[in-house]
Amino acid sequence: MILSATGLIITCIVFFAIAVIYASVGFGGGSSYLAILALMAVSFYTMRSLALLCNIVVVSGSTYWFIRNKHFDLRRFVPFVLTSVPLAFIGASFRLTEQIFFLILGFVLIAAALILIWQTEKHPSSNEKHLKQYPEVINYLLGAVIGLISGLVGIGGGIFLAPILYYLRWGISSEIAALASFFILVNSIAAFGGLIYAKVLHLPPEVAVFMVLSVFIGGQLGVRFGFKKLSAKRIKQLTAVLVLIVGIRVLLVNGLSLIY
Repeated sequence: MILSATGLIITCIVFFAIAVIYASVGFGGGSSYLAILALMAVSFYTMRSLALLCNIVVVSGSTYWFIRNKHFDLRRFVPFVLTSVPLAFIGASFRLTEQIFFLILGFVLIAAALILIWQTEKHPSSNEKHLKQYPEVINYLLGAVIGLISGLVGIGGGIFLAPILYYLRWGISSEIAALASFFILVNSIAAFGGLIYAKVLHLPPEVAVFMVLSVFIGGQLGVRFGFKKLSAKRIKQLTAVLVLIVGIRVLLVNGLSLIY
């Protein structure tokens, strides 16, 4: 489906706001892009393609910021991406039916919304004195599971990974945010490659150009101002509510066909 001029303008404004908010904490906003595109009745091939492309644009700036400010520890990040990248590629290359895709997407959006709400309400301490050590196999397993989910629906997976690592007290907040950003970037690139491999990449140029420009500007603003203690708790909660509502709608209407 090609958006109308009005629909495209509204979507770009919303995407801009999402990019500002998510980039401020190192995320890409993939789940929210999918939620908005689902409301606009965009085809599910286009939804995944656009969400992944926007993710890549936003978290590229965040990842660069973390590297430049020395919050980047590649040695600790490698176990996560070694398993997540190939599985994100495989997940994206699956030729899902539209109903199966929307079933998975509905559950993922609902889970993402609940995790986002939980994260804003309860943020475990990231003090270095409280950090814990875990067997490295856990990092590989987390990467694999989240990578596969990311590829299937077209998100980077950071919205799942970061809260889990905060709960586990895996590292300080800046290190977890840096990992989440890098994790989203490499998984989004891998999933994007999976869509190309499966020949299901669909990016209408008249839509993609404006959306990419919107999230690029929003992401750059979020990166530059967000890490200076920008508080977006209420906005995140509203975003989570939107994603939750859309997730339930996608599950019932598109996935289960219970409501017409």
